Amino acid sequence: MDYIQRTIDLAMKNVEAGGRPFATVIVRNGEIVAESPNLVAQTHDPTAHAEILAIRAACQKLQTENLTDCDIYILASPCPMCLGSLYYCSPRQVTYITAREDYAPYYRDDRKYFELETFYDEYKKPVAERRLPMTQHKDATAIRVYQRWKELNG
Repeated sequence: MDYIQRTIDLAMKNVEAGGRPFATVIVRNGEIVAESPNLVAQTHDPTAHAEILAIRAACQKLQTENLTDCDIYILASPCPMCLGSLYYCSPRQVTYITAREDYAPYYRDDRKYFELETFYDEYKKPVAERRLPMTQHKDATAIRVYQRWKELNG
């Protein structure tokens, strides 16, 4: 099976249905384990990116949080949220089909604190210099949650 074409077809079907132009296909041992288009518009859930949904489905199906023996095909270079999820599930290989520079003339998804062209730079800034207002409220008792986890999990 041509997994790249499957990813493209899934994204195109989503666009025709009113969704956004992104899709993900996850393959293990030559079989599709999970796939999903981006469902943000349909579900009103800003985390319903194709990568996130497909990773969730694959992990549920395989009963694991690691996809180390899977290959993941995505229509576009991943946003920071999806990149983080890809690192976290640790697939064997990620193949992206289009780069931001390629699709930028046709697709924009700018939010209050998010533009594709500048978002990765936000991660490099100290917290106080980021566009998203963020403060830390330290509470000494919070560390007990992690101490307890270590007690229970070694």
